[in-house]
Amino acid sequence: MSNYVVGDIQGCFRELEALLTQVSFNPANDSLWCVGDIVARGPDSRDALRFFYENSNSVHTVLGNHDLNLIAVLLGYRQSNPKDKLNALLEDSNRYDWLEWLRHQPLLHRLEEHNTVIAHAGIYPWWTLEQASQYAHEVTKVLTGDEFENFMQQLFGNSPGKWDSSLQGFDRYRFIVNAFTRMRYCNPEGELDFSQKDNPYERSSQDSYKPWFNFWSESENRVLFGHWAALMGETNRQDVIALDTGCVWGQYMTLYSVENKTFFHEPALTGK
Repeated sequence: MSNYVVGDIQGCFRELEALLTQVSFNPANDSLWCVGDIVARGPDSRDALRFFYENSNSVHTVLGNHDLNLIAVLLGYRQSNPKDKLNALLEDSNRYDWLEWLRHQPLLHRLEEHNTVIAHAGIYPWWTLEQASQYAHEVTKVLTGDEFENFMQQLFGNSPGKWDSSLQGFDRYRFIVNAFTRMRYCNPEGELDFSQKDNPYERSSQDSYKPWFNFWSESENRVLFGHWAALMGETNRQDVIALDTGCVWGQYMTLYSVENKTFFHEPALTGK
């Protein structure tokens, strides 16, 4: 049995299929995890989501910001952005089955036997891994409980921008979700900046806002994340692995073998 983790798919299903062919992926024996953002911007979001749903015994995901946005769109709480190319998905008769499956997916997954953690945007550096697991579980309970629809109406926004353990209710849940699905830059005081998504290696060294992983100190676990295509896989750390390599923007999709610590790449197909 092999475990693989793939970067953001974002509707680029043909590239995912090619990657799985590269490694002779066998759903009867192997497991695949996505770092989130199965859907949006690429041409085949419906096929990508259907693949995960129909193979859910061996194909899994953590939630990304685009996945949560899709849930809100399906519930009628947000408008679909034409750039997300979701029409085929939104018109499919299975869409509410897919919604029900999505809302049961976690924000954080731990492959404990491999000392590996998977989250869409990363882990807030001022949390321990145990705290992060606890907070992710808090949100899962709300997503799968009676407050689900109320939660989805209150979810979207940038505040609060800094963690405080005394946060309660939807402010608390919103920060947890934002940290796991939207975080890129933060400053030494723990404040998140959601407005920037550029390449940090082209920024001034004097800027107080740095990539979140610059502040992450827990190194006995590998953290696998996506969300930040501008990194193109570069974190300058062996224990923090960036898997969003901009397939939907014409670059390539990346698959990581957990056991062998090796990478596989598939160039973006032309003619999207």
